[in-house]
Amino acid sequence: MTTQRNEELAFAVLADQVRRQILDTLATHGECNAGFISDQISTVGRTTVSTHLKALRLSGVIVERRQGRHRLFSIDPSGPANDALQFLRDVLGRALEAGSNASELPATATEDSDVASVRRRA
Repeated sequence: MTTQRNEELAFAVLADQVRRQILDTLATHGECNAGFISDQISTVGRTTVSTHLKALRLSGVIVERRQGRHRLFSIDPSGPANDALQFLRDVLGRALEAGSNASELPATATEDSDVASVRRRA
């Protein structure tokens, strides 16, 4: 998959609050089974958690490992979420750089851009 496709896939999968809660659980506790993950998320039932685990697994954000009759899930640090994270780092880095460069501009230049941005919103 291309990096752009991975980013899009990761952002689409991470748009759901329950999936983000699942990832938070996995980040906090490491490898977990579906029952444990479901116990940590009180807002939905086990079937819903299983559905979200499947979506996360199919997208490559998490991986599944079988141990006997148990299925254990963990975050895949090299999966699509890594590409999305790199995208955010790049964007935020450029934004911080642009912000520091903006402080070097004359006052009229920043005021003009502020007025232009307000006009675009209107």
